[in-house]
Amino acid sequence: MWSRYPRRSGLVACGVEELRRRRREREAALRKARREQQLVSKRLLREEAPEEARGECVAAVLGEAEELCLYTLGNLIVESEVVRRQLLPQGIVPALAACIQSPHVAVLEALGYALSQLLQAKEAPEKIIPSILDSLLPQHMLRLMQPGPKLNPGVAVEFAWCLHYIICSQVNNTLLITHGALSTLGMLLLDLAGAVQRTEEAGLELLACPVLRCLSNLLTEVAVEAMGGQMQLKDERIVAALFILFQFFLQKQPSLLPEGLWLLNNLTANSPTLCTSLLSLDLIEPLLQLLPLSNVVSVLVLTVLCNVAEKGPAYCRQLWPGPLLSCLLKTLALSDTEVVGQSLELLQLLFLYQPEAVQAFLQQSGLQALERHQEEAQLQDRVHALQQIALHG
Repeated sequence: MWSRYPRRSGLVACGVEELRRRRREREAALRKARREQQLVSKRLLREEAPEEARGECVAAVLGEAEELCLYTLGNLIVESEVVRRQLLPQGIVPALAACIQSPHVAVLEALGYALSQLLQAKEAPEKIIPSILDSLLPQHMLRLMQPGPKLNPGVAVEFAWCLHYIICSQVNNTLLITHGALSTLGMLLLDLAGAVQRTEEAGLELLACPVLRCLSNLLTEVAVEAMGGQMQLKDERIVAALFILFQFFLQKQPSLLPEGLWLLNNLTANSPTLCTSLLSLDLIEPLLQLLPLSNVVSVLVLTVLCNVAEKGPAYCRQLWPGPLLSCLLKTLALSDTEVVGQSLELLQLLFLYQPEAVQAFLQQSGLQALERHQEEAQLQDRVHALQQIALHG
């Protein structure tokens, strides 16, 4: 209402400055509230320690003072590039390497939070991650992610995300593999699959997400069959564990299905051993059941099936016969170019290695399904090639 009344220019100027001052105060209050909210959400109810822990009071206070400094540091890292520029010369990496050896869970979780903020900085790949890789931090992170009775889920989640950011930087993933990253992550994945079978406790997906991403990205560095001592990733248990997690994600967090399928794709792309596991464990049909969920899931499922089919005639014979052809005819009825394109690639592999598939395809009106896409620029070459194979062999 006050804006209707005329004001002199001097008063208007004063009003603008007052508004700016109030806005700055309000923004400062919001930032403070944000920091306090994050502290509360991270600290949970640690103040409610049981009476029997009174003897450890001094150590607990020290741990909280440290839980608190690290969270504050993490928030400063997010908000200020100036702060980040000053951290390396002031010895932040040795300080974090000392903190990660703390016996206090609260300190470790806060450290993981602060480190994850540092690793997300835009300058991290060039200026921060090389220093971290030269320290003992990666080995300690992997130690804290080892499955077993001492594993703390909250700590493991924080350091799994830290590891994810390091891996995504691609600064020196070979070093992480040398330190046993694949071995640790593989065992952790097996442990997660066992945990979801034993309990319906919420929160397991929080750890599953970064673990799946870390494994998927590390596997792009080296073929599974060339991993030497990383035996659990060549073991069929890793494939079985993924399908257990798929069922869990379907019920609790469907958005994580693509993460698991990306990992399955990277596992099977260069591994006849794991493609054999998919077949011997009768997992093709459960895989096909995921096709209708979304276009993203469909493309990944079809990509995994292509990984199996391209291994040769023996693999295609085991894919055929079964529900595969009817599923492919359904995907050819879709309009998504990527899904259809991946279906065409799988059909081409089947026609090449399993001639019986051609006759079955013709009998089930496959040519009519192909005609639907023969005018689409991105697909017409593959459609034409399949039509020629189907008609003329």
